[in-house]
Amino acid sequence: MVLTAGRSDTTRARAALESLCQAYWPPLYAYVRRRGYSPEDAQDLTQEFFARLLERNAVATVAPEKGRFRSFLLASLNHFLADEWDKVRARKRGGGKVISLDLQSAETRLGEIPVEKFTPEKAFEHRWAITLLEQVYQHLGKEYREQGKAALFETLRVTLAGKSDAAPYVELARQLDMSEGAIKVAVHRLRQRYRALLRDTIADTVSGPDEVEDELRYLFRTLAGE
Repeated sequence: MVLTAGRSDTTRARAALESLCQAYWPPLYAYVRRRGYSPEDAQDLTQEFFARLLERNAVATVAPEKGRFRSFLLASLNHFLADEWDKVRARKRGGGKVISLDLQSAETRLGEIPVEKFTPEKAFEHRWAITLLEQVYQHLGKEYREQGKAALFETLRVTLAGKSDAAPYVELARQLDMSEGAIKVAVHRLRQRYRALLRDTIADTVSGPDEVEDELRYLFRTLAGE
């Protein structure tokens, strides 16, 4: 859906593409760094890539694979790196910023990925999966805060990881001054909403609803290091 919108000329489509670029730059930065570029050069390349991507019709230069936004971005980046590196290097560093890059955070997280474990492509996929889950988590937290349930979310968020029967319901009930039964209901709703948001977020990065399940399986395989 996003890729189709990105190739149109509507203001809404461009805004959607800009939003996704801002959200999903870390995987591309990780890929460029794993290709051997310095942090400074990787920053320049990432910025210039997004500047080109957001130009009118730029997204049509490389055809997406199966409509997945991540595949489209990586194919587009490889095309860009092959043709544009010399031009970018010749320009003054630091100009033409189109998105905000938290390089310190990106470098810290990149250092957590063993070089011998991941190829540039695997580093991209791993960072993509984590970034997508972070977007879902942030969206969920925002929803709870807007509903006046910030404390509930902050206390129950630990239940989003791990086995469903491992949640310390008694301790959570004590912290929130709620019954254990009420905690179980709240945890169920939190997880249910998280799964719904995850599917919605994935749906925004593929070309149709029939690809959501495949992309969801890919996500968890990637996180498992497969």
